[in-house]
Amino acid sequence: MAALISSATATNQDMVVAIDEMQKANYFTFVMLINMAPSHLIESNTTFLMPNDRILSQTDVAPTSVADFLLRHSIPSPLLIDHLQHFPTGSMIPTSKSGFFLQVTNQGRRQFFLNNVRIISPNICTQGSSIRCHGVDGVLQPTTMTPQPNVPLPPSSTTCPKPTIAPEASAPLPAPSPPLSADDLSPVPPPSDVSLPKSSSPDTRSKWGVVNLVVMVVFMLSMGKSWLLM
Repeated sequence: MAALISSATATNQDMVVAIDEMQKANYFTFVMLINMAPSHLIESNTTFLMPNDRILSQTDVAPTSVADFLLRHSIPSPLLIDHLQHFPTGSMIPTSKSGFFLQVTNQGRRQFFLNNVRIISPNICTQGSSIRCHGVDGVLQPTTMTPQPNVPLPPSSTTCPKPTIAPEASAPLPAPSPPLSADDLSPVPPPSDVSLPKSSSPDTRSKWGVVNLVVMVVFMLSMGKSWLLM
């Protein structure tokens, strides 16, 4: 029983020291939220992630959601920024709210992100033995994130065997033409269907014979008449 009282006293003392450090750093609104929460909510060994007064003045935190807000903005372990920097990018840190995790993006001390916020004022609370706090540049989004199991990555293109592609069969080349002979160079005979001009038909020849005969008779008659006149 005495140990429990001593532990509670130490926790309360650490909280008093931490609140004093928060106020000196002008985090008055966050201190107000701590004072609104049930006394048993804040336990020892806690790290707070604190938005500043300007950010919280633009955030709607209903009295019934104060406890949920503080649990989402606290880690159940006292961690200085030097401790946090040991978490590599992609690490998942559990918060005091069950099922709510913080995903780490570690790009150095000045670029250390947890979910959607960046730590801009590290190590504000350092005097107590069990409470740590850091200033952040926003309100953590209420998105439940669960850690994913290690899934083996697919083999990279450098190790994955490439599929064998059969070369396309090329079309056969045409056979070379045979050499020309002397016969191939002889004149080509005319086509058989080309007809030569036909001679005059027998009927035409008979008509010309009759005409010639008449001309001869007329000539002879004229010559005989000339002889009679002489």
